[in-house]
Amino acid sequence: MIPDLQQLHLSALTLLGFLTLVGFHVGFVARWVKLPSLIGYMVLGVLLGPSVLHLVNEETMEKLSFITDIALGFVAFSIGSELSLKSLKRLGSGIISIIFAESLMAFFLVFIFILVIFRDLPLALIFGAMAPASAPAGTVAIIHEYKAKGSLTKALYAVVGFDDGLAIIIFGLAHAIALTIIGGSHGGSEIIVKLLESLGEIGLSFVVGGIAGFVFCQLVRKLQQPRDILIILFGTILLVTGLSIKMHLSLILTNMVVGFVLVNTRREAFVHRITTPLGDVMPLLFVLFFCMAGAHLNIAMLPKLGLVGVVYIIGRTTGLMLGARLGATIGHVEDKIKKYVGMGILSQAGVAIGLSLIVKQEFDKIAASMNLELAGSGDHIAMIGANVLTTVTATCIFFEIIGPILTKIALTKAGEIPTEKSA
Repeated sequence: MIPDLQQLHLSALTLLGFLTLVGFHVGFVARWVKLPSLIGYMVLGVLLGPSVLHLVNEETMEKLSFITDIALGFVAFSIGSELSLKSLKRLGSGIISIIFAESLMAFFLVFIFILVIFRDLPLALIFGAMAPASAPAGTVAIIHEYKAKGSLTKALYAVVGFDDGLAIIIFGLAHAIALTIIGGSHGGSEIIVKLLESLGEIGLSFVVGGIAGFVFCQLVRKLQQPRDILIILFGTILLVTGLSIKMHLSLILTNMVVGFVLVNTRREAFVHRITTPLGDVMPLLFVLFFCMAGAHLNIAMLPKLGLVGVVYIIGRTTGLMLGARLGATIGHVEDKIKKYVGMGILSQAGVAIGLSLIVKQEFDKIAASMNLELAGSGDHIAMIGANVLTTVTATCIFFEIIGPILTKIALTKAGEIPTEKSA
Protein backbone atom coordinates (compact mmCIF):
# COMPACT_ATOMS: atom_id res chain seq x y z
CA MET A 1 0.00 0.00 0.00
CA ILE A 2 1.41 3.41 -1.01
CA PRO A 3 1.44 5.89 1.90
CA ASP A 4 -0.30 9.23 1.57
CA LEU A 5 2.66 11.55 1.14
CA GLN A 6 0.62 14.54 2.30
CA GLN A 7 0.24 12.85 5.71
CA LEU A 8 4.00 12.45 6.21
CA HIS A 9 4.99 15.17 8.64
CA LEU A 10 8.78 15.36 8.57
CA SER A 11 10.57 17.35 11.24
CA ALA A 12 12.51 20.38 10.08
CA LEU A 13 15.85 18.71 10.81
CA THR A 14 14.85 15.54 8.96
CA LEU A 15 13.75 17.58 5.97
CA LEU A 16 16.93 19.70 5.92
CA GLY A 17 19.07 16.57 6.10
CA PHE A 18 17.10 14.95 3.31
CA LEU A 19 17.32 18.05 1.10
CA THR A 20 21.06 18.30 1.68
CA LEU A 21 21.85 14.66 0.86
CA VAL A 22 19.49 14.24 -2.08
CA GLY A 23 20.08 17.77 -3.39
CA PHE A 24 23.83 17.19 -3.47
CA HIS A 25 23.43 14.18 -5.77
CA VAL A 26 20.72 15.80 -7.89
CA GLY A 27 23.19 18.64 -8.48
CA PHE A 28 25.64 16.11 -9.94
CA VAL A 29 22.94 14.87 -12.31
CA ALA A 30 22.23 18.44 -13.44
CA ARG A 31 25.91 19.07 -14.16
CA TRP A 32 26.07 15.74 -16.04
CA VAL A 33 23.47 17.09 -18.50
CA LYS A 34 25.39 20.38 -18.75
CA LEU A 35 23.03 22.40 -16.53
CA PRO A 36 23.99 24.40 -13.40
CA SER A 37 23.61 22.50 -10.14
CA LEU A 38 21.05 24.97 -8.85
CA ILE A 39 18.60 23.89 -11.59
CA GLY A 40 18.76 20.39 -10.11
CA TYR A 41 18.22 21.75 -6.61
CA MET A 42 15.15 23.70 -7.76
CA VAL A 43 13.71 20.69 -9.59
CA LEU A 44 14.05 18.67 -6.38
CA GLY A 45 12.27 21.45 -4.48
CA VAL A 46 9.44 21.52 -7.01
CA LEU A 47 9.01 17.73 -6.73
CA LEU A 48 8.92 17.82 -2.94
CA GLY A 49 6.79 20.97 -2.70
CA PRO A 50 3.06 21.68 -3.07
CA SER A 51 3.27 21.24 -6.85
CA VAL A 52 3.88 17.45 -6.72
CA LEU A 53 4.53 15.38 -3.56
CA HIS A 54 3.50 17.89 -0.86
CA LEU A 55 6.30 16.77 1.46
CA VAL A 56 7.23 20.44 1.87
CA ASN A 57 4.04 22.39 2.57
CA GLU A 58 3.38 26.10 3.17
CA GLU A 59 3.70 25.72 6.95
CA THR A 60 7.07 23.97 6.64
CA MET A 61 8.37 26.58 4.22
CA GLU A 62 7.37 29.32 6.63
CA LYS A 63 9.24 27.60 9.48
CA LEU A 64 12.34 27.23 7.29
CA SER A 65 12.23 30.74 5.83
CA PHE A 66 15.25 31.65 7.96
CA ILE A 67 17.33 29.42 5.68
CA THR A 68 16.50 31.69 2.75
CA ASP A 69 17.32 34.81 4.78
CA ILE A 70 20.68 33.42 5.93
CA ALA A 71 21.60 32.34 2.40
CA LEU A 72 20.72 35.76 0.98
CA GLY A 73 22.80 37.37 3.73
CA PHE A 74 25.85 35.35 2.71
CA VAL A 75 25.19 36.03 -0.98
CA ALA A 76 25.01 39.77 -0.29
CA PHE A 77 28.20 39.73 1.80
CA SER A 78 29.90 37.79 -0.99
CA ILE A 79 28.83 40.45 -3.51
CA GLY A 80 30.07 43.29 -1.31
CA SER A 81 33.45 41.63 -0.73
CA GLU A 82 34.02 41.66 -4.51
CA LEU A 83 33.26 45.36 -4.94
CA SER A 84 36.59 47.00 -4.23
CA LEU A 85 36.74 50.62 -5.31
CA LYS A 86 39.89 49.83 -7.31
CA SER A 87 38.11 47.21 -9.40
CA LEU A 88 35.05 49.44 -9.80
CA LYS A 89 37.27 52.28 -11.03
CA ARG A 90 38.80 49.93 -13.58
CA LEU A 91 35.31 49.12 -14.81
CA GLY A 92 34.61 52.84 -14.96
CA SER A 93 31.41 54.87 -14.73
CA GLY A 94 29.85 52.46 -17.21
CA ILE A 95 28.65 50.29 -14.33
CA ILE A 96 26.52 53.16 -13.03
CA SER A 97 25.04 53.80 -16.47
CA ILE A 98 24.33 50.05 -16.88
CA ILE A 99 22.49 49.88 -13.54
CA PHE A 100 20.34 52.92 -14.29
CA ALA A 101 19.70 52.01 -17.93
CA GLU A 102 18.71 48.37 -17.36
CA SER A 103 16.43 49.18 -14.42
CA LEU A 104 14.70 52.14 -16.07
CA MET A 105 14.42 50.45 -19.47
CA ALA A 106 12.81 47.37 -17.88
CA PHE A 107 10.33 49.63 -16.07
CA PHE A 108 9.40 51.70 -19.10
CA LEU A 109 9.09 48.83 -21.59
CA VAL A 110 6.86 46.76 -19.30
CA PHE A 111 4.85 49.89 -18.45
CA ILE A 112 4.36 50.82 -22.13
CA PHE A 113 3.56 47.27 -23.28
CA ILE A 114 0.94 46.73 -20.54
CA LEU A 115 -0.57 50.19 -21.05
CA VAL A 116 -0.89 49.84 -24.85
CA ILE A 117 -2.35 46.32 -24.73
CA PHE A 118 -4.60 46.53 -21.64
CA ARG A 119 -5.19 50.32 -21.41
CA ASP A 120 -5.02 50.25 -17.61
CA LEU A 121 -2.66 52.86 -16.15
CA PRO A 122 -2.47 51.57 -12.54
CA LEU A 123 -1.92 48.01 -13.78
CA ALA A 124 0.86 49.21 -16.13
CA LEU A 125 2.56 51.19 -13.36
CA ILE A 126 2.55 48.28 -10.94
CA PHE A 127 3.87 45.73 -13.43
CA GLY A 128 6.48 48.21 -14.59
CA ALA A 129 7.58 48.68 -10.98
CA MET A 130 8.07 44.91 -10.60
CA ALA A 131 10.38 44.58 -13.60
CA PRO A 132 13.68 46.02 -12.22
CA ALA A 133 13.73 43.80 -9.12
CA SER A 134 16.34 41.05 -9.48
CA ALA A 135 17.43 37.95 -7.57
CA PRO A 136 21.22 38.02 -7.08
CA ALA A 137 21.42 34.51 -5.61
CA GLY A 138 21.13 32.78 -9.00
CA THR A 139 23.87 34.90 -10.57
CA VAL A 140 26.22 34.55 -7.60
CA ALA A 141 25.61 30.77 -7.40
CA ILE A 142 26.72 30.37 -11.03
CA ILE A 143 29.82 32.48 -10.44
CA HIS A 144 30.76 30.40 -7.39
CA GLU A 145 29.99 27.03 -8.96
CA TYR A 146 32.07 27.63 -12.08
CA LYS A 147 34.71 29.79 -10.35
CA ALA A 148 34.19 32.55 -12.91
CA LYS A 149 36.74 35.37 -12.92
CA GLY A 150 37.14 38.46 -15.04
CA SER A 151 35.70 41.87 -15.82
CA LEU A 152 32.22 40.57 -16.70
CA THR A 153 32.10 38.68 -13.40
CA LYS A 154 33.00 41.89 -11.52
CA ALA A 155 30.38 43.79 -13.50
CA LEU A 156 27.68 41.22 -12.67
CA TYR A 157 28.52 41.43 -8.96
CA ALA A 158 28.14 45.22 -9.08
CA VAL A 159 24.93 45.29 -11.14
CA VAL A 160 22.99 42.61 -9.21
CA GLY A 161 24.15 44.17 -5.94
CA PHE A 162 23.34 47.82 -6.48
CA ASP A 163 20.24 47.56 -8.67
CA ASP A 164 18.30 46.29 -5.65
CA GLY A 165 18.37 49.79 -4.19
CA LEU A 166 17.24 51.42 -7.44
CA ALA A 167 14.44 48.85 -7.80
CA ILE A 168 13.13 49.82 -4.34
CA ILE A 169 13.04 53.51 -5.32
CA ILE A 170 11.29 52.82 -8.64
CA PHE A 171 8.71 50.63 -6.92
CA GLY A 172 8.08 53.23 -4.22
CA LEU A 173 7.38 55.96 -6.79
CA ALA A 174 5.30 53.90 -9.22
CA HIS A 175 3.32 52.28 -6.41
CA ALA A 176 2.50 55.68 -4.89
CA ILE A 177 1.39 57.09 -8.25
CA ALA A 178 -0.82 54.04 -8.87
CA LEU A 179 -2.45 54.50 -5.45
CA THR A 180 -3.05 58.17 -6.21
CA ILE A 181 -4.76 57.32 -9.50
CA ILE A 182 -7.14 54.78 -7.95
CA GLY A 183 -7.92 57.09 -5.03
CA GLY A 184 -6.12 55.18 -2.32
CA SER A 185 -3.85 58.06 -1.26
CA HIS A 186 -3.73 61.80 -0.80
CA GLY A 187 -2.17 62.92 -4.05
CA GLY A 188 1.30 64.35 -4.36
CA SER A 189 2.00 64.22 -0.62
CA GLU A 190 1.65 60.42 -0.70
CA ILE A 191 4.15 60.16 -3.56
CA ILE A 192 6.69 62.24 -1.63
CA VAL A 193 6.14 60.14 1.48
CA LYS A 194 6.68 56.90 -0.46
CA LEU A 195 9.83 58.29 -2.07
CA LEU A 196 11.20 59.38 1.31
CA GLU A 197 10.38 55.96 2.77
CA SER A 198 12.28 54.23 -0.04
CA LEU A 199 15.27 56.55 0.27
CA GLY A 200 15.19 56.15 4.04
CA GLU A 201 15.18 52.37 3.76
CA ILE A 202 18.19 52.45 1.45
CA GLY A 203 20.05 55.07 3.49
CA LEU A 204 19.50 53.24 6.77
CA SER A 205 20.59 49.98 5.13
CA PHE A 206 23.89 51.62 4.24
CA VAL A 207 24.29 53.09 7.75
CA VAL A 208 23.57 49.80 9.57
CA GLY A 209 25.76 47.88 7.12
CA GLY A 210 28.57 50.40 7.47
CA ILE A 211 28.56 50.23 11.27
CA ALA A 212 28.35 46.43 11.24
CA GLY A 213 31.17 46.28 8.69
CA PHE A 214 33.45 48.41 10.86
CA VAL A 215 32.69 46.32 13.97
CA PHE A 216 33.23 43.10 12.02
CA CYS A 217 36.65 44.24 10.81
CA GLN A 218 37.68 45.00 14.38
CA LEU A 219 36.48 41.62 15.62
CA VAL A 220 38.40 39.60 13.04
CA ARG A 221 41.56 41.69 12.61
CA LYS A 222 43.69 39.48 14.89
CA LEU A 223 42.12 36.12 14.05
CA GLN A 224 44.17 33.60 12.07
CA GLN A 225 42.25 30.32 12.20
CA PRO A 226 39.61 29.91 9.46
CA ARG A 227 37.20 28.31 11.93
CA ASP A 228 37.41 31.35 14.24
CA ILE A 229 36.89 33.72 11.32
CA LEU A 230 33.89 31.71 10.13
CA ILE A 231 32.26 31.88 13.57
CA ILE A 232 32.52 35.69 13.68
CA LEU A 233 31.43 35.98 10.04
CA PHE A 234 28.42 33.74 10.59
CA GLY A 235 27.41 35.62 13.72
CA THR A 236 27.74 38.99 11.99
CA ILE A 237 25.61 37.97 9.01
CA LEU A 238 22.94 36.48 11.29
CA LEU A 239 22.90 39.67 13.38
CA VAL A 240 22.77 42.03 10.40
CA THR A 241 20.12 39.94 8.64
CA GLY A 242 17.97 39.82 11.77
CA LEU A 243 18.27 43.58 12.27
CA SER A 244 17.40 44.21 8.62
CA ILE A 245 14.22 42.15 8.88
CA LYS A 246 13.25 43.75 12.19
CA MET A 247 13.87 47.29 10.89
CA HIS A 248 12.30 46.59 7.46
CA LEU A 249 15.56 47.24 5.64
CA SER A 250 16.99 45.53 2.58
CA LEU A 251 18.98 42.61 3.97
CA ILE A 252 20.76 42.38 0.61
CA LEU A 253 22.00 45.98 0.70
CA THR A 254 22.87 45.87 4.42
CA ASN A 255 24.97 42.69 4.22
CA MET A 256 26.51 43.85 0.95
CA VAL A 257 27.77 46.99 2.68
CA VAL A 258 29.43 44.84 5.37
CA GLY A 259 31.47 43.10 2.67
CA PHE A 260 32.05 46.42 0.89
CA VAL A 261 33.53 47.97 4.04
CA LEU A 262 35.79 44.96 4.52
CA VAL A 263 37.23 44.94 1.01
CA ASN A 264 37.78 48.70 0.88
CA THR A 265 39.32 49.24 4.32
CA ARG A 266 41.65 46.26 4.65
CA ARG A 267 44.57 44.89 2.66
CA GLU A 268 44.00 42.26 0.00
CA ALA A 269 45.75 39.49 1.95
CA PHE A 270 43.56 40.19 4.97
CA VAL A 271 40.38 40.18 2.86
CA HIS A 272 41.43 36.90 1.26
CA ARG A 273 41.92 35.33 4.70
CA ILE A 274 38.45 36.47 5.78
CA THR A 275 36.55 35.44 2.64
CA THR A 276 38.26 32.08 2.05
CA PRO A 277 36.02 30.23 4.57
CA LEU A 278 33.01 31.31 2.47
CA GLY A 279 34.01 28.67 -0.07
CA ASP A 280 33.21 25.96 2.47
CA VAL A 281 29.82 27.39 3.47
CA MET A 282 28.25 28.72 0.28
CA PRO A 283 27.76 25.36 -1.51
CA LEU A 284 25.68 24.00 1.39
CA LEU A 285 23.63 27.19 1.58
CA PHE A 286 23.01 27.08 -2.17
CA VAL A 287 21.71 23.49 -1.94
CA LEU A 288 19.20 24.43 0.77
CA PHE A 289 18.33 27.85 -0.66
CA PHE A 290 17.49 26.64 -4.16
CA CYS A 291 15.67 23.54 -2.90
CA MET A 292 13.45 25.85 -0.85
CA ALA A 293 13.15 28.23 -3.82
CA GLY A 294 11.95 25.31 -5.94
CA ALA A 295 9.40 24.34 -3.31
CA HIS A 296 8.01 27.88 -3.50
CA LEU A 297 7.59 27.63 -7.29
CA ASN A 298 4.00 26.49 -7.60
CA ILE A 299 3.82 24.96 -11.08
CA ALA A 300 0.03 25.11 -10.91
CA MET A 301 0.39 28.86 -11.43
CA LEU A 302 1.79 28.45 -14.95
CA PRO A 303 -1.60 27.88 -16.67
CA LYS A 304 -2.71 31.17 -15.09
CA LEU A 305 0.13 33.08 -16.76
CA GLY A 306 -2.12 34.53 -19.46
CA LEU A 307 -1.40 37.33 -21.89
CA VAL A 308 -0.30 39.78 -19.20
CA GLY A 309 2.35 37.31 -18.03
CA VAL A 310 3.70 36.78 -21.52
CA VAL A 311 3.83 40.54 -22.10
CA TYR A 312 5.59 41.02 -18.77
CA ILE A 313 8.22 38.36 -19.60
CA ILE A 314 8.90 39.87 -23.03
CA GLY A 315 8.98 43.44 -21.73
CA ARG A 316 11.21 42.68 -18.74
CA THR A 317 13.64 40.51 -20.70
CA THR A 318 13.91 43.00 -23.55
CA GLY A 319 14.19 45.96 -21.17
CA LEU A 320 16.95 44.47 -19.03
CA MET A 321 19.03 43.25 -21.96
CA LEU A 322 18.61 46.33 -24.17
CA GLY A 323 18.99 48.66 -21.22
CA ALA A 324 22.18 46.95 -20.07
CA ARG A 325 23.63 47.16 -23.58
CA LEU A 326 22.60 50.81 -23.90
CA GLY A 327 24.12 51.67 -20.53
CA ALA A 328 27.30 49.81 -21.44
CA THR A 329 27.52 51.71 -24.74
CA ILE A 330 27.02 55.07 -23.03
CA GLY A 331 29.60 54.13 -20.38
CA HIS A 332 32.16 52.89 -22.95
CA VAL A 333 32.79 49.64 -21.10
CA GLU A 334 34.69 46.61 -22.33
CA ASP A 335 33.13 44.91 -25.36
CA LYS A 336 32.41 41.58 -23.64
CA ILE A 337 30.59 43.37 -20.82
CA LYS A 338 28.51 45.23 -23.38
CA LYS A 339 27.59 41.99 -25.14
CA TYR A 340 26.84 39.71 -22.21
CA VAL A 341 26.02 41.61 -19.00
CA GLY A 342 22.30 41.72 -19.88
CA MET A 343 22.16 37.92 -20.05
CA GLY A 344 23.39 37.60 -16.47
CA ILE A 345 20.79 39.71 -14.64
CA LEU A 346 17.44 38.15 -15.56
CA SER A 347 16.84 36.05 -12.41
CA GLN A 348 13.84 37.22 -10.39
CA ALA A 349 12.25 35.73 -7.29
CA GLY A 350 11.86 36.73 -3.65
CA VAL A 351 12.04 40.54 -3.87
CA ALA A 352 9.51 40.73 -6.72
CA ILE A 353 7.11 38.31 -5.00
CA GLY A 354 7.46 40.29 -1.78
CA LEU A 355 6.61 43.54 -3.59
CA SER A 356 3.63 41.89 -5.28
CA LEU A 357 2.36 40.77 -1.86
CA ILE A 358 2.54 44.38 -0.66
CA VAL A 359 0.53 45.46 -3.70
CA LYS A 360 -2.14 42.80 -3.15
CA GLN A 361 -2.53 43.59 0.55
CA GLU A 362 -2.84 47.35 -0.01
CA PHE A 363 -5.14 47.04 -3.03
CA ASP A 364 -7.37 44.58 -1.15
CA LYS A 365 -7.74 47.10 1.69
CA ILE A 366 -8.64 49.89 -0.73
CA ALA A 367 -11.11 47.66 -2.58
CA ALA A 368 -12.78 46.61 0.68
CA SER A 369 -13.22 50.23 1.82
CA MET A 370 -14.65 51.23 -1.59
CA ASN A 371 -17.08 48.30 -1.59
CA LEU A 372 -18.38 49.45 1.78
CA GLU A 373 -19.29 52.81 0.25
CA LEU A 374 -20.59 51.44 -3.05
CA ALA A 375 -21.03 47.71 -3.67
CA GLY A 376 -18.72 46.41 -6.36
CA SER A 377 -16.81 49.68 -6.86
CA GLY A 378 -13.54 48.18 -5.66
CA ASP A 379 -13.70 44.91 -7.57
CA HIS A 380 -11.39 46.11 -10.36
CA ILE A 381 -8.80 47.27 -7.81
CA ALA A 382 -8.91 43.92 -6.00
CA MET A 383 -8.52 42.20 -9.37
CA ILE A 384 -5.34 44.21 -10.08
CA GLY A 385 -3.79 43.11 -6.79
CA ALA A 386 -4.63 39.45 -7.36
CA ASN A 387 -3.48 39.63 -10.99
CA VAL A 388 -0.12 41.11 -10.02
CA LEU A 389 0.58 38.47 -7.36
CA THR A 390 -0.49 35.55 -9.58
CA THR A 391 1.41 36.77 -12.64
CA VAL A 392 4.64 37.70 -10.87
CA THR A 393 4.65 34.36 -9.03
CA ALA A 394 4.19 32.51 -12.33
CA THR A 395 6.77 34.52 -14.25
CA CYS A 396 9.33 34.01 -11.50
CA ILE A 397 9.27 30.31 -12.35
CA PHE A 398 10.42 31.21 -15.86
CA PHE A 399 13.07 33.71 -14.72
CA GLU A 400 14.46 31.48 -11.97
CA ILE A 401 15.07 28.70 -14.48
CA ILE A 402 16.23 30.67 -17.52
CA GLY A 403 18.21 33.31 -15.57
CA PRO A 404 21.00 31.07 -14.21
CA ILE A 405 21.28 29.18 -17.50
CA LEU A 406 21.80 32.44 -19.43
CA THR A 407 24.29 33.62 -16.80
CA LYS A 408 26.37 30.51 -17.39
CA ILE A 409 26.18 30.99 -21.17
CA ALA A 410 27.22 34.64 -20.85
CA LEU A 411 30.23 33.87 -18.64
CA THR A 412 31.27 31.01 -20.93
CA LYS A 413 31.07 33.16 -24.08
CA ALA A 414 33.04 35.88 -22.30
CA GLY A 415 35.79 33.36 -21.55
CA GLU A 416 35.46 33.71 -17.79
CA ILE A 417 34.56 30.05 -17.17
CA PRO A 418 37.75 28.23 -18.20
CA THR A 419 36.23 24.75 -18.42
CA GLU A 420 32.82 23.11 -18.26
CA LYS A 421 33.83 21.41 -15.02
CA SER A 422 32.55 22.79 -11.80
CA ALA A 423 34.46 22.68 -8.60
